[in-house]
Amino acid sequence: MEEDKKLVEKFLNGDETAFNLLVRKYQKKIYWFARRMLGNHSDADEVTQEVLIAMYNKLHTFKFESSLSTWIYAVTNSKTLNLIRKQKVKEFFSLENLFDKRNNEDIIKDFEHKEKLEMVEKALQQLPAKQREVFVLRNFDGLSYKEISEITGKALGTLKANYFFALKKITEIIENEE
Repeated sequence: MEEDKKLVEKFLNGDETAFNLLVRKYQKKIYWFARRMLGNHSDADEVTQEVLIAMYNKLHTFKFESSLSTWIYAVTNSKTLNLIRKQKVKEFFSLENLFDKRNNEDIIKDFEHKEKLEMVEKALQQLPAKQREVFVLRNFDGLSYKEISEITGKALGTLKANYFFALKKITEIIENEE
Protein backbone atom coordinates (compact mmCIF):
# COMPACT_ATOMS: atom_id res chain seq x y z
CA MET A 1 0.00 0.00 0.00
CA GLU A 2 2.88 2.34 0.77
CA GLU A 3 4.41 1.69 -2.66
CA ASP A 4 1.06 2.49 -4.33
CA LYS A 5 0.75 5.68 -2.30
CA LYS A 6 4.20 6.85 -3.44
CA LEU A 7 3.39 6.06 -7.07
CA VAL A 8 0.07 7.91 -6.88
CA GLU A 9 1.75 10.94 -5.31
CA LYS A 10 4.46 10.94 -7.98
CA PHE A 11 1.84 10.69 -10.71
CA LEU A 12 -0.21 13.51 -9.22
CA ASN A 13 2.96 15.62 -9.20
CA GLY A 14 3.40 15.08 -12.95
CA ASP A 15 5.48 11.89 -13.15
CA GLU A 16 3.85 9.91 -15.99
CA THR A 17 6.21 6.94 -15.48
CA ALA A 18 4.64 6.42 -12.03
CA PHE A 19 1.26 5.93 -13.70
CA ASN A 20 2.84 3.48 -16.16
CA LEU A 21 4.13 1.47 -13.19
CA LEU A 22 0.62 1.40 -11.71
CA VAL A 23 -0.75 0.22 -15.05
CA ARG A 24 1.82 -2.59 -15.22
CA LYS A 25 0.97 -3.62 -11.68
CA TYR A 26 -2.83 -3.69 -12.08
CA GLN A 27 -3.63 -4.16 -15.77
CA LYS A 28 -3.70 -7.98 -15.71
CA LYS A 29 -5.82 -8.06 -12.55
CA ILE A 30 -8.30 -5.63 -14.10
CA TYR A 31 -8.41 -7.61 -17.33
CA TRP A 32 -8.92 -11.02 -15.72
CA PHE A 33 -11.63 -9.79 -13.37
CA ALA A 34 -13.49 -8.26 -16.32
CA ARG A 35 -12.84 -11.34 -18.48
CA ARG A 36 -14.33 -13.67 -15.92
CA MET A 37 -17.32 -11.42 -15.41
CA LEU A 38 -17.96 -10.81 -19.12
CA GLY A 39 -16.81 -14.07 -20.67
CA ASN A 40 -14.88 -12.74 -23.65
CA HIS A 41 -11.67 -10.96 -24.57
CA SER A 42 -12.98 -7.96 -26.47
CA ASP A 43 -15.40 -6.83 -23.74
CA ALA A 44 -12.77 -7.40 -21.04
CA ASP A 45 -10.26 -5.43 -23.07
CA GLU A 46 -12.77 -2.60 -23.47
CA VAL A 47 -13.45 -2.51 -19.71
CA THR A 48 -9.72 -2.61 -18.97
CA GLN A 49 -9.17 0.44 -21.16
CA GLU A 50 -12.09 2.26 -19.52
CA VAL A 51 -10.75 1.50 -16.04
CA LEU A 52 -7.25 2.69 -16.94
CA ILE A 53 -8.67 5.91 -18.37
CA ALA A 54 -10.78 6.38 -15.24
CA MET A 55 -7.70 5.79 -13.09
CA TYR A 56 -5.79 8.39 -15.05
CA ASN A 57 -8.59 10.95 -14.78
CA LYS A 58 -9.82 10.21 -11.24
CA LEU A 59 -6.73 9.16 -9.29
CA HIS A 60 -6.64 12.63 -7.76
CA THR A 61 -9.92 11.81 -5.98
CA PHE A 62 -8.52 8.69 -4.27
CA LYS A 63 -8.08 9.34 -0.54
CA PHE A 64 -6.31 6.12 0.58
CA GLU A 65 -9.15 5.29 2.96
CA SER A 66 -8.86 1.77 1.54
CA SER A 67 -6.13 0.13 -0.50
CA LEU A 68 -5.62 1.28 -4.08
CA SER A 69 -6.38 -2.25 -5.30
CA THR A 70 -9.78 -2.12 -3.55
CA TRP A 71 -10.55 1.17 -5.29
CA ILE A 72 -9.42 -0.24 -8.64
CA TYR A 73 -11.57 -3.37 -8.17
CA ALA A 74 -14.55 -1.16 -7.30
CA VAL A 75 -14.04 0.90 -10.48
CA THR A 76 -13.59 -2.28 -12.53
CA ASN A 77 -16.68 -3.84 -10.98
CA SER A 78 -18.72 -0.74 -11.76
CA LYS A 79 -17.53 -0.56 -15.38
CA THR A 80 -18.12 -4.30 -15.84
CA LEU A 81 -21.65 -4.19 -14.46
CA ASN A 82 -22.40 -1.13 -16.63
CA LEU A 83 -21.31 -3.06 -19.72
CA ILE A 84 -23.43 -6.07 -18.70
CA ARG A 85 -26.46 -3.77 -18.33
CA LYS A 86 -25.79 -2.16 -21.73
CA GLN A 87 -25.48 -5.58 -23.34
CA LYS A 88 -28.77 -6.75 -21.84
CA VAL A 89 -30.53 -3.68 -23.20
CA LYS A 90 -28.94 -4.20 -26.63
CA GLU A 91 -29.92 -7.88 -26.67
CA PHE A 92 -33.46 -7.05 -25.68
CA PHE A 93 -33.91 -4.64 -28.59
CA SER A 94 -31.91 -6.58 -31.17
CA LEU A 95 -32.41 -9.64 -33.31
CA GLU A 96 -28.67 -10.15 -33.28
CA ASN A 97 -28.97 -12.07 -30.03
CA LEU A 98 -29.94 -15.08 -32.13
CA PHE A 99 -26.31 -15.38 -33.09
CA ASP A 100 -23.48 -16.32 -30.79
CA LYS A 101 -21.34 -13.19 -30.35
CA ARG A 102 -18.65 -14.77 -28.23
CA ASN A 103 -15.07 -14.20 -29.15
CA ASN A 104 -13.57 -17.68 -29.38
CA GLU A 105 -10.05 -16.47 -28.79
CA ASP A 106 -8.53 -18.94 -26.35
CA ILE A 107 -6.57 -16.89 -23.81
CA ILE A 108 -6.57 -19.68 -21.24
CA LYS A 109 -4.77 -22.23 -23.48
CA ASP A 110 -1.63 -22.28 -21.33
CA PHE A 111 -3.47 -23.50 -18.26
CA GLU A 112 -3.05 -27.15 -17.33
CA HIS A 113 -6.72 -27.65 -16.61
CA LYS A 114 -8.04 -25.91 -19.69
CA GLU A 115 -11.19 -27.98 -20.08
CA LYS A 116 -12.25 -27.54 -16.44
CA LEU A 117 -11.55 -23.82 -16.59
CA GLU A 118 -13.58 -23.52 -19.77
CA MET A 119 -16.47 -25.34 -18.11
CA VAL A 120 -16.28 -22.97 -15.15
CA GLU A 121 -16.02 -19.92 -17.46
CA LYS A 122 -19.05 -21.16 -19.38
CA ALA A 123 -20.96 -21.84 -16.18
CA LEU A 124 -20.08 -18.37 -14.88
CA GLN A 125 -21.88 -16.81 -17.82
CA GLN A 126 -25.08 -18.57 -16.76
CA LEU A 127 -25.05 -16.97 -13.30
CA PRO A 128 -26.76 -13.71 -12.39
CA ALA A 129 -24.26 -10.83 -12.26
CA LYS A 130 -24.42 -10.57 -8.43
CA GLN A 131 -23.44 -14.22 -7.99
CA ARG A 132 -20.82 -14.11 -10.74
CA GLU A 133 -19.27 -11.02 -9.18
CA VAL A 134 -18.72 -12.54 -5.72
CA PHE A 135 -17.61 -15.89 -7.16
CA VAL A 136 -14.96 -14.29 -9.39
CA LEU A 137 -13.64 -11.97 -6.70
CA ARG A 138 -13.51 -14.78 -4.14
CA ASN A 139 -12.09 -17.62 -6.26
CA PHE A 140 -10.09 -16.05 -9.05
CA ASP A 141 -8.86 -12.94 -7.26
CA GLY A 142 -8.61 -14.50 -3.78
CA LEU A 143 -10.33 -11.64 -1.97
CA SER A 144 -11.93 -11.99 1.44
CA TYR A 145 -15.62 -11.31 1.99
CA LYS A 146 -14.62 -8.12 3.81
CA GLU A 147 -12.65 -6.87 0.79
CA ILE A 148 -15.49 -7.83 -1.54
CA SER A 149 -17.88 -5.94 0.72
CA GLU A 150 -15.68 -2.84 0.48
CA ILE A 151 -15.57 -3.11 -3.31
CA THR A 152 -19.26 -3.78 -3.90
CA GLY A 153 -20.83 -2.01 -0.94
CA LYS A 154 -22.86 -5.14 -0.13
CA ALA A 155 -23.33 -6.72 3.30
CA LEU A 156 -21.26 -9.77 4.24
CA GLY A 157 -24.36 -11.95 4.65
CA THR A 158 -25.58 -11.03 1.17
CA LEU A 159 -22.18 -11.82 -0.32
CA LYS A 160 -21.98 -15.18 1.43
CA ALA A 161 -25.47 -16.10 0.24
CA ASN A 162 -24.66 -15.06 -3.34
CA TYR A 163 -21.44 -17.08 -3.18
CA PHE A 164 -23.26 -20.14 -1.84
CA PHE A 165 -25.85 -20.01 -4.63
CA ALA A 166 -23.17 -19.36 -7.26
CA LEU A 167 -21.14 -22.34 -6.10
CA LYS A 168 -24.24 -24.53 -6.05
CA LYS A 169 -25.28 -23.51 -9.58
CA ILE A 170 -21.78 -23.89 -11.02
CA THR A 171 -21.49 -27.35 -9.48
CA GLU A 172 -24.85 -28.35 -10.96
CA ILE A 173 -23.97 -26.98 -14.40
CA ILE A 174 -20.62 -28.77 -14.50
CA GLU A 175 -22.10 -32.04 -13.24
CA ASN A 176 -24.78 -31.87 -15.95
CA GLU A 177 -22.16 -31.28 -18.65
CA GLU A 178 -20.00 -34.17 -17.52
